[in-house]
Amino acid sequence: MTVRGPDAHEYLQGQVTNDVEALAPGAGCYAALLNPKGRILADMRVLAISPEELWLDLEEVAHETAVRELKLYKIGRKVEIADAADRTVLSVIGPRAWDAIERAGIAEGSPPASEHAWVRSRDEAVVAATDSGFDLLVAPAAVGPLKDALSAAGAEPVSAEAAELVRIERGRPRYGIDMNDENLPGEAGIVARAVSFTKGCYVGQEPVARMFHKGHPNRHLRGLLLSAPVEPGTSVVATGKEVGRVTSAGISPIHGAIALAILRREVEPGAEVTAGSATARVVEPPL
Repeated sequence: MTVRGPDAHEYLQGQVTNDVEALAPGAGCYAALLNPKGRILADMRVLAISPEELWLDLEEVAHETAVRELKLYKIGRKVEIADAADRTVLSVIGPRAWDAIERAGIAEGSPPASEHAWVRSRDEAVVAATDSGFDLLVAPAAVGPLKDALSAAGAEPVSAEAAELVRIERGRPRYGIDMNDENLPGEAGIVARAVSFTKGCYVGQEPVARMFHKGHPNRHLRGLLLSAPVEPGTSVVATGKEVGRVTSAGISPIHGAIALAILRREVEPGAEVTAGSATARVVEPPL
């Protein structure tokens, strides 16, 4: 999505959890869109393209809700909210991702310095840093030629399942899979990345701030190191009672069977639990 207009930064500042007004062109942040009770309606990457333009990258499952909510409060503001069918995302993952991008002739020079920062490629596409590499935000027609150039530079195509496994290893929850509109940011483990406690007011601020300063989430995002593979939805049991369910799962070449789950707060890292017929050790993400 694109948020564009003289009031773009100021408007989005009051809608999402992170400090959008602090973003200069070339910078970005991770943020969440909440309902008044502090529940997560969407999470997103926000890129500051110019003083009057922001790009939002979010899960498809949250798209309709995000459009509705962002348009709901914009009456009287000089801001336009629109879909961006003219761009898509190609991810380059791994410690040598920037080397491959340079060898492919896509970009050159120093890579973006921090996650969500971005630079222009040689053809004016956006290259944004991620926690595991870089995302190329490009026109759909450019994806094929870029894949060919990256392959020629030594990058290997991988499946969506392999990319998901990297996400699970890094303990990054995904909206619609690990978290949804029943979860608070503190339960999903995204407060440190997504929430600013020094910015002005935004929708859902009060319950988030109250929990952070005075309370504790009833549930926490945890990693599981399993004795055998399990499927998402598998019940997690500790001391004879269900304490949560597996949300994401896979088989890591490093760790073996792994999973993410949002578990009750009494199940702390180091605890032993069962998930289906498998046993598991609870760990703090990343795995």
